[in-house]
Amino acid sequence: MVRYVFAATLVRSADGGAVVAIVLLSHAAGQPGWVSGLLGASITAPHLLGPFIARRLDTAHDGRKVIAVSALAHGLLLGAAALALPVTWPIIPAVLLVLSGLFGPMLTGGVSSRLPSIAGPSQRSQRRAQSWDVASYGISGTLGPAAVASVAALSGPLPATLMLAGAAVIGAGAVMALPRQQEHVVATDVPSPLRTLGLIVRSGPLRRTLGLTVVVAFSVAMLPIYAVSIAPHLGAPALAGTLVAGYGVGSLAGSALLMIWPLRGDADRLTVLLAAAVACALLLVIPAQSLATAIAVFTLAGIANSLFFAATLAARSEYAPVLSRGQVFIWVGALKIAAGSAGTAVAGTLITGSAWLPLTAAAGMCGLAAAVTALGRRGDQRSA
Repeated sequence: MVRYVFAATLVRSADGGAVVAIVLLSHAAGQPGWVSGLLGASITAPHLLGPFIARRLDTAHDGRKVIAVSALAHGLLLGAAALALPVTWPIIPAVLLVLSGLFGPMLTGGVSSRLPSIAGPSQRSQRRAQSWDVASYGISGTLGPAAVASVAALSGPLPATLMLAGAAVIGAGAVMALPRQQEHVVATDVPSPLRTLGLIVRSGPLRRTLGLTVVVAFSVAMLPIYAVSIAPHLGAPALAGTLVAGYGVGSLAGSALLMIWPLRGDADRLTVLLAAAVACALLLVIPAQSLATAIAVFTLAGIANSLFFAATLAARSEYAPVLSRGQVFIWVGALKIAAGSAGTAVAGTLITGSAWLPLTAAAGMCGLAAAVTALGRRGDQRSA
C-alpha cells in the first residue's frame, strides 16, 4: 500500500497540476486569456475519450505496463507541450496536450482499478485501502497545483511544468514497482467500451453509483466559484483561497477518518446515504455569514464528499465485472470529470445573479438524486 500511494500520488499530481501549470505558462508567454483557457481545456476534455482506450487495461497480461506507459506518455507529451508553447503557434502545444490528456484517465481510474487485488480479500482491508486511495486523490489534488504555484513563483512556469512532467515519468517507474497481478483473460471475452457502458446501465448498483457520482461531482464543483463570490463579503477576495483550502483539508480529514474507521455495510446503500450527506453539507454552506463559520462548513463539505467518494470506489470494486473492471473505473471517472467541468461552467454563468442560487440548486439536485436512487434501489430489492 505504501508503494501504491507513492505511485498514485506522483502520477495524479502530474495530472492534477497540469492545467494550472499550462495556464501560468501561457500567460507568461503573452497569450490572451481565451487561448490559455483553451489550452487548459485541451488537457481535461480528452478525459471523456479515456474509456475508449481503457479496454487495453482489461486485456493486458500485465496492467502495470499499460499504466506505466500511460504515465510516461503523459509526462513526455506534457513536457514537449511546455517547451513548444513559448516558441510555436498555440495549435502545436494544444495538439500535444490533447494527446497527453488522453492518458489522464489511466492515471486516475486506471490506477484505482489495480487496488482490489493489492488490498487483500476481506471487505475491511478493501475499505481501508480505498481510504488510502481517497487520500491519494486529496493529496495529489492539493500537492500538484501547490507545487506548481511554488516553483512558478521561484523559477517560472516552465520549470514548474517540466517538474510535473518529471513526476509523471518517475511515477511510471513507481507503478512498475507495484505487485504484479496475473491476468488470465482472453481478449475476445472483454467487452467493448460501449458494451461496458451498457453493463453499467443494466446493473442497478453500478447505474446508481454512476448517476450519483455525476450529480455530486457537478454539485461540489460549484463550491470554488461560490467561494470567489462570497469572499468579498467575508472581508477580502483573497479569502476565497482560504475557503477552498478548507474544503481540501476536509477531504484529507475525511480520508483520515476512513483509515481509522473504514466504511461498513453495503456499498450501494452507502453511496445513497452519503450523497444525501453531501446535499445537507452544501445547504449548510449557504447561510454562513462569518469567515470562521464559512471555513467550518466548507471543511464539512469536504469531509462529506470524501466519504461519498470512498463509497463509490467500494461500489465500483465490488460490483464491476472482473473482465471489465478497469473500464468501469475509467468510465465513472471520465464522466465525473466531465460533470465537474460542467458544474464549474454553470456556476460561473449563474453566479452573476444571486450567489446562493446555483449552490441551492446543486444541493437540491443532490438530495433529489439521492431520494430517487433510494426508491430505485428499493424497487430492485422488491423485484429480486
